[in-house]
Amino acid sequence: MRTPSLISFTLFASFVGASFFDQKVAVTLGVMSRCPDALACEAVWNDALPSVKDKADISLTFLATPNASDTDYGVVCKHGPGECGGNIQQLCIQKHGTFDQLWQYVQCSNFEGKDQVGLRDVAQRCATTAGFAWEDELADCVGEDLQGKTDEGRQLLAESAAASKKLNIVNSCTVLINEKIICVRDGTWKTCEGGHEASDFIRQVNEEYNRTNDL
Repeated sequence: MRTPSLISFTLFASFVGASFFDQKVAVTLGVMSRCPDALACEAVWNDALPSVKDKADISLTFLATPNASDTDYGVVCKHGPGECGGNIQQLCIQKHGTFDQLWQYVQCSNFEGKDQVGLRDVAQRCATTAGFAWEDELADCVGEDLQGKTDEGRQLLAESAAASKKLNIVNSCTVLINEKIICVRDGTWKTCEGGHEASDFIRQVNEEYNRTNDL
């Protein structure tokens, strides 16, 4: 069997593009699903996504306070139990679906308004929009009532809350690039030295991508 030559490999790399081999930038949004700041932050990132999705791995992590006496979730969510359910819905899609499905679901839920996030009819409608059927793909995670009071749903929320704490996220929305906080939305945009518009986030992702990959 012939061993591929260096020239062949170089031609292949040129054909598929450098991004096939490069390391993507980790973008994390620390949010609460019913928080108005989260909705505002996600709206800006919705504008940025088309320009950075090939260079970034984007994920959501959620804020909640552990509370062993809470028999439904084991945590307390700032905007009430409905937010815990909304958080878990998004975490379940993040785990079992694609990022595109997660983002379509989030944007659909947000469009309904923050107080509607997590409600059963909204969840079902937005799941359909994102290409999911709860009963077929997510039932074990979110449960029959879609509120995430299952072992898996509770565990995902607890793990996400712990991860948010480890990343020193205290406000929704907090934007991190490669685990470094670059911007916070808390009533207004704060500590955003690189800016907070979609173009600013695009620039910062590109800069980190180039730095990480020595471009």
